[in-house]
Amino acid sequence: MKLLLGGLFLLGVGAFMLLAPETVYDLTESWKSDSPGSPSPLYRLNLTIGGIACCAVGGLSLAVCFFS
Repeated sequence: MKLLLGGLFLLGVGAFMLLAPETVYDLTESWKSDSPGSPSPLYRLNLTIGGIACCAVGGLSLAVCFFS
């Protein structure tokens, strides 16, 4: 049951990171920056890689949960 919930959580977080990088930036990093604006291209790349990793781990945990 924990593996199923963890996999769903990671899939959700990964999808959120991939689909709404500006919102993730506003929630987590914008308070640290003095200049207003959107995240840098490097930060977007970091979120994309992190989102793909979260989705991959979430998908693998769901696969293990269903096929074991």
